[in-house]
Amino acid sequence: MSAFQLLFRQLLVVFGLLLLATPTAIAQQRAGRLTNGPTALLTSDSVQLYVRVAGQGTPCVFVHGGPGAGSYSFEKLGGNRLEDKLRLIYYDQRGSGRSGSPRRPNYSMARMVQDLEELRQQLRLERWVLMAHSFGGTIATAYATQYPQRVQALVLVNAVLNPPASLESMVQYGTTLLPAAAQPNPGLPMMQRVGMVMGALQQQKLAWQLQFSADSLAARASRVSRSVPANPDFGTQVFSGQLPDYGQDFVPATAQLRMPVLNIVGQDDRTTGAAPGTFRFPKQQTVVLPGKHNSFLEQPAAFRQAVVSFVQKLPR
Repeated sequence: MSAFQLLFRQLLVVFGLLLLATPTAIAQQRAGRLTNGPTALLTSDSVQLYVRVAGQGTPCVFVHGGPGAGSYSFEKLGGNRLEDKLRLIYYDQRGSGRSGSPRRPNYSMARMVQDLEELRQQLRLERWVLMAHSFGGTIATAYATQYPQRVQALVLVNAVLNPPASLESMVQYGTTLLPAAAQPNPGLPMMQRVGMVMGALQQQKLAWQLQFSADSLAARASRVSRSVPANPDFGTQVFSGQLPDYGQDFVPATAQLRMPVLNIVGQDDRTTGAAPGTFRFPKQQTVVLPGKHNSFLEQPAAFRQAVVSFVQKLPR
């Protein structure tokens, strides 16, 4: 395994830790009925995305992080606790999880937003709630900026809206976990420091502390994520520095988004960078929960209560 491949795997763990639809399921979606079960989205540029609908109630699409982590871990470790109140739409972004990759590597933010909109159209939904974890916050914010009339509300879970600040925060915190001899020179380029910090943390079996408050939680998340196929293409593109779209700060865009927003924050989360206190959503509320970067796993009951209470109060 090359050094870059190792770095990508490490970063994928840090940021996020092809079922085909049956003909009946596809026919029901085309008929305008949102039905539970696996389905598929063939995008306008012929990429097949994995999609699964589960639960009942207000439609809510989950926008996973990573980049490239896929939706399966959240489905099994957090989303399943919400399905009695929400109709969860789990999908894996192009080049991620169980989804396919484009023939030509189009992973621009505009294309990611278009994939989401094509999914909404296929499901015949007038509006939906967007729930985004970690890096998925950038895609959800970009979608809400372009299609505000389609977003009933945003639920941001340990959200990253400024990826460069997130990387810097992660590296700074990771450095404090290392002995002085293993700490990188702060004058080195960012991605070089990321690689050095992650390598040292892995070597000393401390990497779990970046995202989790207990190694048992990290092990559980890892077992779940490893139980399904993983497509690394999107993450590889982002971490190779070939997608400048994802190197920008999305926080300023929040000032123009007037839909209700729930921010769920880990009290000791050191990897998000820009904190919700800097977000400018006009109609936002913030819930701070004990733990780090995976509040749905670390505080499942409080996470469920916060989301259900928020959604039940949304204007219909």
